[in-house]
Amino acid sequence: MSIWLFRAGKSGEYENKFISDKRIYLTWDDLNIDLNTVESKQELYKILINQYELEKEKTAINWASQIWPIANRMEKGDWVVLPSKINRTIHFGEIIGDYVYDESLGSPYYHYRNVRWFSLDIPRDRFDQDILYSLGAFMTVCRIWKNNAEARIKQMYENDWNIPKGIPFNELVDESEDIVSVDLNEYIFDKISERIIQKFKGHKMEELIEEILKAKGFVTYRSPEGADHGVDLLASGDRMGFGSPKICVQVKTTDNPIDRPTLDQLVGTMSNFNADYGLLVSWSGFKTTVNKEVPKQFFKVRLWDSKNIIEEIFANYENLSDKIKAEIPLRRVWMLNDED
Repeated sequence: MSIWLFRAGKSGEYENKFISDKRIYLTWDDLNIDLNTVESKQELYKILINQYELEKEKTAINWASQIWPIANRMEKGDWVVLPSKINRTIHFGEIIGDYVYDESLGSPYYHYRNVRWFSLDIPRDRFDQDILYSLGAFMTVCRIWKNNAEARIKQMYENDWNIPKGIPFNELVDESEDIVSVDLNEYIFDKISERIIQKFKGHKMEELIEEILKAKGFVTYRSPEGADHGVDLLASGDRMGFGSPKICVQVKTTDNPIDRPTLDQLVGTMSNFNADYGLLVSWSGFKTTVNKEVPKQFFKVRLWDSKNIIEEIFANYENLSDKIKAEIPLRRVWMLNDED
């Protein structure tokens, strides 16, 4: 059994379609070529050169190595891993169908395989850093295999997506076609996420969220540890705390994504506190049942997962307290963005 990384667009724009259609699509624009008619990767390479008028040989080789597997290397029973760009979770599925080319579906959905999604919304923080590093490959399609990743991920699945003890992993073995660049931004988020959850697990996460809101200019009230009457924090945009916007905040640091009832509870609590808006914070993200409600609650509720929290820390770092800066020491680094 092999495990294949698939990406649903640079910003996750195809993710919901992948999940709802129960398919993985090869989302190359205007690739109207039936891969069943292509006899070798070298032939595919030449087709791509002509099809897209590629000037760089390296680009054509890279594209061919990603396009070729969906029709020629993937097999029924192989697993697919789909890192979410919507939140910091990962989806897993099993390939159950042969490669299909259907031009009637329109670009970029010509190429697909049917998938049985068996585990959705698994928090990224469950996985060891080396596996997350592999999942950060700057590729649309590639096989995940280094450090015995296939066996380790399967063991996690059998252990309710927790890391079992005593799973060995092999030494790194480099093969030229599997050497890929890594999404540095995603790698940085993973490292900072690991640090934050170590320092702010449980009730301390409320302290971090309160500090972020204060840095954004809000006056806050934090409920004492224990009974919170459905709200962890209250925030107001007025200096004295009497004005608008008035926000109810619920903070969760459970190991699992939050489901719909927690969102419904917050909406009910907002009316009890005469709040204008609600902020639901879940370090481990949100299940698809919650994400589907986002359009309906757009003018009332905002959702923050670990990615949003880290982005807020970046945006407001200079205004955070010295205590928080000591717990999360960050330094701004500028570098050349030289992506192909």
